[in-house]
Amino acid sequence: MAGNTDDAEDIVQEAWLRTTTGAAKLPAAEMMAYLRMTVRNLALNGIRRKRIEARIFEAEGETETVEIPSELPDPEATAISRDEYARIIAAFNGMPENMRKAVEMHRIGGERLKDIAAHLGVSTTTAHTLVINGIERCRAEADRGPA
Repeated sequence: MAGNTDDAEDIVQEAWLRTTTGAAKLPAAEMMAYLRMTVRNLALNGIRRKRIEARIFEAEGETETVEIPSELPDPEATAISRDEYARIIAAFNGMPENMRKAVEMHRIGGERLKDIAAHLGVSTTTAHTLVINGIERCRAEADRGPA
């Protein structure tokens, strides 16, 4: 009924799995009937599926090529991003130590301004100013474009 040995083995395995999980409470005689019915239904479903697939994929030897757009950025966008990243890192590394530490703690570490101020020994307002100015430096460098 399945058409070939491999399909038949797959059907029997699938039927066995379904039977052991769904018919555990059935008496042995009913379980055999349930297993036979499951095998028959899976075989019929397989035949139907093969007919549908044959109709869908029947193209008289010619298939149409479908281009699926890549989710990866194109090489130009990658190069631009790398350049922008390098400029931001250069701006970050060129900041005064307190500013760099404040930006790092806030943006990367997720620390609160109050904790940053305590760590740096400055007021919360000063810590906020350091973070804002540091972010602005990075943003300005990113917006500047390639040299």
